[in-house]
Amino acid sequence: MPTTLTGRRLCTSQGAIDHPVIVIDQDGLIASIHSDPANSSEDVLTSTFFDIHTHGAANYDLMNVSPAELGVINRFLATKGVGHYLATTVTAPIDQTLRSLDALANAVESRSAANEARPIGIHLEGPFISHARKGVHPPADILPPDIALFDRFYEAARGQIRIITIAPEIPGALALIEHAASLGVKVSIGHTDATSEEAQAAIAAGARSATHTFNAMRPLDHRAPGVIATVLDDDRLFAELICDGIHVAPEVVRLWFKAKGPEKAILITDSMSATGMPDGTYTLGTFQVQVKDGRAMANGSLAGSVLTMDRAVANLQRFTGLPLDTAVRLASHNPAALLGLEEVIGNTDAGKTANFNVFDASGQLQGTILNGVRI
Repeated sequence: MPTTLTGRRLCTSQGAIDHPVIVIDQDGLIASIHSDPANSSEDVLTSTFFDIHTHGAANYDLMNVSPAELGVINRFLATKGVGHYLATTVTAPIDQTLRSLDALANAVESRSAANEARPIGIHLEGPFISHARKGVHPPADILPPDIALFDRFYEAARGQIRIITIAPEIPGALALIEHAASLGVKVSIGHTDATSEEAQAAIAAGARSATHTFNAMRPLDHRAPGVIATVLDDDRLFAELICDGIHVAPEVVRLWFKAKGPEKAILITDSMSATGMPDGTYTLGTFQVQVKDGRAMANGSLAGSVLTMDRAVANLQRFTGLPLDTAVRLASHNPAALLGLEEVIGNTDAGKTANFNVFDASGQLQGTILNGVRI
């Protein structure tokens, strides 16, 4: 039997509809959308979120996850409004990375359950990063850019790598950026000590994004502006940000949005296995992370986050005063636009999958509808 979803407003990248009435067929697809002023619902409906940078959640790490454990992650993410995500790696020994990429490719190619967020690709973060800005990535496993090794990763992932984070100042990086871009992989500048000139060279070679902007980057200087100035200034780059109030101060969040605007700013979580769990010791890749009071730390550095995407969207509104529809855009349409996946994420045409987030009148996430089923 068809079901009906109503709201005070539907906000998607395709526009807004007041008093929407969404008819969902028995296959979980959108049958029709129309406006009916007699509809009295106060809910605000939006696209579901697309997190392009997450390492895990619910006590499980995506690099070391069984199919059953992956389902736990997927169901947890769905409860936080995530419809799709990129499974993100962290620097590890080559053999382990190859095994993880193969397993993650299996996950991407498998059909997720109706009540689960769906992995639709892989974000390869490391090993081609800067020792100077490595963060918690194990230094012994950081490697110079190598096209042949990247091709081994790409083959193990069966072409499912959609983003790679690279430090562009390292010898060989520009050639790898050109090569990855030629395969359709989006290159993101990150874990980098690059100057502004080196960042510009990366953009010329094909880089189109920045990984967790401000974090693990050469600091901004008004005379030697460095990579951050290029990320904020160049309209060709999208820019990720971890909006938890820990990785980036609210004042800088506002600066980031003013620079990148509603088209090129992207919210991510950079979440790790401790997300959704109590304080304690957890795993990120091959190493342990201590979590206390919302901070994930390893060897004195922040090690990912315990942020969820619904909180990132709420924080952005609180820090900036932006409306819900703009905040959601940064967590759904913009990452999809980076990857050319607008037809998959947040498309409300008839015949598309019925994926929606439901917010109350105060802007709090109340539920998620995936494949026409409310979570």
